Amino acid sequence: MALTDSEPGCAGEDVCARGGGLGGFLEDAETRALIASLPRVQGDLTAREVATQRFLVIMDKYQEQPHLLDLHLEWMLNLLLEVIRSEKSPPALVHLGFKFLYIISKVRGHKVFLQLFPHEVCDVQPVLDLLCLQDPKDHETWETRYMLLLWLSMTCLIPFDLSRLDGHLVAEPGHSRVPVMDRILAVAKSYLIVSDKARDAAAVLVSKFVVRPDVKQKRLADFLDWSLSSMSAASGLTMETALLLDGMLQSLAQLFKHGKREDFLQYAPAVQQCLEHCRLADSEQTTLRKLGVKLVQRLGLTFLKPRVARWRYQRGSRSLAANLSQSAQPGGAGAESPAPTEEEDYDIPEEIENVIEQLLVGLKDKDTVVRWSAAKGIGRVTGRLPKELADEVVGSVLECFSFQETDSAWHGGCLALAELGRRGLLLPSRLTDVVPVILRALTYDEKRGACSVGSNVRDAACYVCWAFARAYEPEELLPFVSKIACALVIAAVFDRDVNCRRAASAAFQENVGRQGTFPHGIDILTAADYFSVGNRTNCYLTISVYVARFPEYTQPMIDHLVAMKINHWDGAIRELATKALHNLTPCAPEYMATTVLPKLLPMATGMDLHSRHGAILACAEITHALSELAAASDRKATDFLLADSVEGLRDIHQKIFDRQQYRGFGGELMRPAVCALIEKMSLSKMPYRNKLVISGWQWLIDDSLRSLHLFSSGARQSIKEAAVSALAALCQEYYQPTPGAADPTMQEELVSRYTTELQNPEVLTRCGCALALGALPRFMLQHKLQQVLQGLQKACRISDRDVSFAEARRDALRAISQVSATVGVSMQGSPDSVLCAANVPEIYSALLDCMGDYTTDSRGDVGAWVREAAMTSLMEVTFLLVRSDPGLLSPDICSRMLCSLVQQAAEKIDRYRAHAGSVFLRILHCQDPPVPHIPHREELLSIFPSDGAETLNWNAPSQAFPHVTQLLRLPAYQYRTLLGLCVSVGGLTESTVRYSAQSLFDHLKGIQQDNGEMVHFGDTLLQIFRDNLHNDRVSIPLLKMLDQMLANGCFDIFTTVENHRFCVELLALCKDEIKKSKDIQKLRSSISVFCGLIQFPGDVRKKVLFQLMLLLCHPFPVVRKTTASQVYEMLLTYDDVIDLAVLDDVMALLSDINWESDLATVRTHRNQLCDLLGIQKPTVVTKGPAP
Repeated sequence: MALTDSEPGCAGEDVCARGGGLGGFLEDAETRALIASLPRVQGDLTAREVATQRFLVIMDKYQEQPHLLDLHLEWMLNLLLEVIRSEKSPPALVHLGFKFLYIISKVRGHKVFLQLFPHEVCDVQPVLDLLCLQDPKDHETWETRYMLLLWLSMTCLIPFDLSRLDGHLVAEPGHSRVPVMDRILAVAKSYLIVSDKARDAAAVLVSKFVVRPDVKQKRLADFLDWSLSSMSAASGLTMETALLLDGMLQSLAQLFKHGKREDFLQYAPAVQQCLEHCRLADSEQTTLRKLGVKLVQRLGLTFLKPRVARWRYQRGSRSLAANLSQSAQPGGAGAESPAPTEEEDYDIPEEIENVIEQLLVGLKDKDTVVRWSAAKGIGRVTGRLPKELADEVVGSVLECFSFQETDSAWHGGCLALAELGRRGLLLPSRLTDVVPVILRALTYDEKRGACSVGSNVRDAACYVCWAFARAYEPEELLPFVSKIACALVIAAVFDRDVNCRRAASAAFQENVGRQGTFPHGIDILTAADYFSVGNRTNCYLTISVYVARFPEYTQPMIDHLVAMKINHWDGAIRELATKALHNLTPCAPEYMATTVLPKLLPMATGMDLHSRHGAILACAEITHALSELAAASDRKATDFLLADSVEGLRDIHQKIFDRQQYRGFGGELMRPAVCALIEKMSLSKMPYRNKLVISGWQWLIDDSLRSLHLFSSGARQSIKEAAVSALAALCQEYYQPTPGAADPTMQEELVSRYTTELQNPEVLTRCGCALALGALPRFMLQHKLQQVLQGLQKACRISDRDVSFAEARRDALRAISQVSATVGVSMQGSPDSVLCAANVPEIYSALLDCMGDYTTDSRGDVGAWVREAAMTSLMEVTFLLVRSDPGLLSPDICSRMLCSLVQQAAEKIDRYRAHAGSVFLRILHCQDPPVPHIPHREELLSIFPSDGAETLNWNAPSQAFPHVTQLLRLPAYQYRTLLGLCVSVGGLTESTVRYSAQSLFDHLKGIQQDNGEMVHFGDTLLQIFRDNLHNDRVSIPLLKMLDQMLANGCFDIFTTVENHRFCVELLALCKDEIKKSKDIQKLRSSISVFCGLIQFPGDVRKKVLFQLMLLLCHPFPVVRKTTASQVYEMLLTYDDVIDLAVLDDVMALLSDINWESDLATVRTHRNQLCDLLGIQKPTVVTKGPAP
């Protein structure tokens, strides 16, 4: 709800765009071309759909600013009507024209668009005839019927008696002549019960046609009788019943809206009685309930005489110019309401009581559209009532704001109050009753299960405040300004829902502009405007601090957070509220220490879980904020706190422990909350040293890290992070008897415990203890560094028992980096206290070994988490060493590190390729000082210049691989780059395969004629194959890559030599790879490679054919079939492989035989092929008896 005054329509085409809006109708020429193309495309279904969709796209752009079409509606209508009226236009073209008209009408609204339709006397008969020709059951042409009904409703406005149109009609022999009036009415009735949108247009037609003087005199009573009898006869919950009631209710509501009161007053009681009989309030159909409320309010307005209540409140002129002119006159500061005059006595019909009762019931409906309609009805009807009765209506509306009522009733009540205030029907004397209700509605939030309801109520309450700002003079609202301003600011800054924050901001802005009495209004609006309140975190942590600088808002904001937000059902809101309290503490430190904190302490040990969680976090944050204020003035936190508060904070953990509230679901909230409390108490230097509470806190941290596997997956991360942060702060404050020296007992106990737990059978316990070691302060690691590093390095290694513990290895790597940063570097230092020449190689060995972690389980490539952590840790440790002592980095370490990063940067997963590329470039371009011993530094800088490093998108294969493949030219990187490319080129992702393969082939084209380079490349490729034999992660993609390379002729230079070493060794490796393999994917890939190897001449060709013959009798039918198919294609491609004399027979055998049949049959045909090809027949090896 961010309401603004409606803007006038455009004055011309050249309108400047404001904000994100459009400046005018920009598709004039294209729209003309589309309409002109309709006769051409109407016969082609595809072209017709394209034209329609394009026109829809053009029109939909103007849904938010339909007035921009106004200058162009007339020519669009004329062009389309020209197509429709043409006698040469086939029915399909006519329907297409009406479809375009409907699209325009949908965007601009039929009320505006219809005014442009021709409505002369000569138009009545053609439109009516065309409408009668339509098939109401044709669901493809409903737009035609809809627009014709609307057009007919315009032609009915001609100021001539319709009987004149019947004067020259001659009845055909045997047929009676039907008057135009009856024909139109019959058409309208028939379309009131259809299932499509034509029903809405029929209701519009009825509302304009039946109220004509000539039709009203002859047919009004009959039509109402027909409508009421149809409604009375409708029974059951069928679709037909709902459609019938919908059409009847729409038409009756429109009639009572547009008809004269004196014509319809005599029928109103009967309609009301029929409406009560239908019991629409009990219907499940939202539309029917809405139409019922709409009709009820129209009946109420019919029962009451149309008059403007003289008692209503009037603020004065709404014109800015008029207000300015009045203020310029003496005593013209504001327009006074006219003096009340004695009202005329008039009777209120008895039916009005029933009308108002039904509208009040409508305010509590479960659907918003019904409540909104009822609220508008309350406003309209109340405006015609005497003052006393109107006040009773206001009192009835206020009864909606009981806490026994549902959120629907509160929402409807807010809408009704806004309508009453907007119309001047809520007198200032009632504001004392209304304002407190609205203030409660601004914070209405009812918990329902795991969530809450009430955002619509708060939004509507903002609308009430917006309406009041426009309705009342400043002096009327002056007594309530402070409360309303605070409530709106609180809603704008602290509401959970963005629409409510923006609604409150808009209402606050309206009050600042209209009332001018809100304290610091302009300043607050500058910070809390419509856009800035869109970010919830920004509202809580930044805007709130700015607003709280103004004393009028400070305490209400704090009180709201304590009363409404720290016990909120949403954990994110509770956490933000506590952080906001931390930020607001400097604005009111004394109030926080003496009032808020004593109020929170009982809540921190209360029974409600959410309140307890929020209160503990709030106590921690406020205490920490007070300690920061104290430190700024060289004081202690206890100087601000009451003695009872200090004791209360100390006892929170013990009380929760005694009640066993660390267990179960509640424990998932209590543990991170109390850990946060431990951290903040430690940072606040609370006087708890050597107290029993310290051992209790340490128990909680250790137990939380040990028991992570017992908690739900969503809570584990927050518990782990909170416990680790608490441990670091606790050690820093309470385990350091003298600066820089650790308590030896606690140091030994903690380091031994956590290093031992690194081998715990629970992976999450390993994770927690690894991070705990990483969080220990420097003095706790003195003389224990070797023990810690050895424990972490052991946790990084993969063993058969913990192969799937990827998370533990990841966190151990992170801990190694953190420990390294904590202890620092010294070339000649002790390896048990700092990083030095004795332990740096071991650290790099552990990190580089983890770069080869490709563990997979049911979750996928979990080893990627380890590789990512290893890359980050390598970068951090390297930068640490470079800044402190670059001499500790050996050439071997730098070479292995860069090669490992290059391999990761060439692999297939976008996220990890991007991370590797980023780390690689940061190390390459590091200048403070530069990383030493980088192989081929100058060549790398030419491939990856510093000015293009930031724009290179490693996530995009199209950008990454053209750069990566250039590293194949550098000998130091060729092996690792090609190893990474194997996985990408032979992968599954289409974009990765395409761009990596294209880049690789582009590189090979550049060296294809250089025999030395190709031999070196081939040797590298073969070495990769040897190193990864039977490693399916590499071997299968490698076979796929070899297939593509052979098919693209990458090794043509080798085909000039018989029995080239590359071909011979590749064949041997392929045979070894598939030996005893049952992997279908691997076997298929090897078949493709064998077929590609046939291009190499010499004895190797016979060996390749022999392998293919073996595969033709493979135990798996799918392998036999694939082999036959690919050998057939191979022989078509390489026609010099076999003698042309036997080619036809070989091809026939390959294509005609069912290679999926039994092995005995297949083997016979395979042997025939061997004879034809002149190769040795494979023999069946009989397995000997088991020893």
